[in-house]
Amino acid sequence: MGELSKLSIAAARDGLNKGNFSAIELTKDCLLESTKSNQLNAFCIITDELAERQATIADQNIAKKINGNLTGIPLGIKDIFCTKGVKTQAASKILTGFTPPYESTITQKLWNSGAVMIGKLNMDEFAMGSSNETSVYGSCINPWKAQNNQKNLTPGGSSGGSGAAVAANLCLAATGTDTGGSIRQPAAFTGIVGLKPTYGRCSRWGIIAFASSLDQAGPMTKTVRDSAILLGEMSGFDSKDSTSVQKEVPNFESYLDKNIKGKKIGIPREYRVDGMPEEIEALWIEGAEKLKSAGAQIVDISLPHTQYALPTYYVIAPAEASSNLARYDGVRFGERASTDNGEGIDEMYKKTRQNGFGAEVKRRIMIGTYALSAGFYDAYYIRAQKVRKLIQNDFVEVFQKGVDVILTPTTPSAAFQLKDGKKKNPLDMYLNDVFTVTANLAGLPAISVPTGKDKVGLPLGLQLIGKPWGEGDLLRIADVLEKESLFERNINKWW
Repeated sequence: MGELSKLSIAAARDGLNKGNFSAIELTKDCLLESTKSNQLNAFCIITDELAERQATIADQNIAKKINGNLTGIPLGIKDIFCTKGVKTQAASKILTGFTPPYESTITQKLWNSGAVMIGKLNMDEFAMGSSNETSVYGSCINPWKAQNNQKNLTPGGSSGGSGAAVAANLCLAATGTDTGGSIRQPAAFTGIVGLKPTYGRCSRWGIIAFASSLDQAGPMTKTVRDSAILLGEMSGFDSKDSTSVQKEVPNFESYLDKNIKGKKIGIPREYRVDGMPEEIEALWIEGAEKLKSAGAQIVDISLPHTQYALPTYYVIAPAEASSNLARYDGVRFGERASTDNGEGIDEMYKKTRQNGFGAEVKRRIMIGTYALSAGFYDAYYIRAQKVRKLIQNDFVEVFQKGVDVILTPTTPSAAFQLKDGKKKNPLDMYLNDVFTVTANLAGLPAISVPTGKDKVGLPLGLQLIGKPWGEGDLLRIADVLEKESLFERNINKWW
């Protein structure tokens, strides 16, 4: 057992259609592996009974030849996606006991395509964090270990559970959400592929909101091909989401296995930040050379407002979080603090939020409330929105000059140790997003591809940023980068 769970979506799809194994066999194999996830704390809930029911139906549909692209494919679902009848908590104490009576649009699309849910995956509380240490369920652990060092490493955040589960073959793929890099950063740390689509490509309805103008769901998979398959099933217009865009969903898989001769790859000089490790710089240069040898043209570009991206993000995101999280007051759902006799509703609100939110969430609510307050709204929030527009314009100008995609590092380092001191300094933690936040601010698609390892054997990723609605070309170039890199997912047994 355990061999079937190592399959990619594409390989499992072919095996199921050929009758090499059944959906129930594949699902049980993943469920067996997921029981070992206590070692990683990747799952917060394992839905074994539901998974077996879905797999049984999948086998029936395969026999009738009415199967979809994901029929019988076991997936993990980040705890931020509402799942009907299954507890959804966004890894926060304040949502203790919340069981949605409805299904998020994206998960419903996955079930309509025949996918199987193995369980809900750990994450940073309300998706706020870069190390998956802010979860009410406790820290998630990266299945990778440094050579000659067995200390636990972060899987990244906020989609750390998704990254860890896919890397450790607990499920074939997973959903994630990306507000400032929360799909791409954990993908780089765990040696998998993580794709953030264009803002509006995937519905946000039924996803617990962090920052509404930045949040976007996407796939976290073992291969670029799997990302193309999963993105196709997650995408599409949704009338229930006012930010969903009515765009045709192409066959993303059809863009793969094609040459990239003549494609222009932009290398932004502003991403060469002070203190960048030599191995990240070397990986970046090597990635550019691999694309060049595959026929692409490498061009130097400038994104002059990149230096303002991180402070801009950390004004806008907390401001929107402050507004979105105001609804958690203990009245309608979730945790409610008890009050003493004579205390009014205001005291109940105060105690509920004080006890229900973790330290990082409180910090961001306070920053956001401050930025939106009278006297500071124009100085911080409005100014940040103006800088955001300048960042967007930088990308528009570059793409108008003929650049097809932009190549950058995904993260400034490999996975770091849990509780190594970074958690104590929020500013150090926020710097993990230095290469990823621009894509969210500009609403652009971006993908992280594992392309190498550091000196102690930990995975490193490179990021490709594409044009709006250009996921097809982005996947095409990422597919070539993946094949040229020959990355080996040879994780030692971690249990």
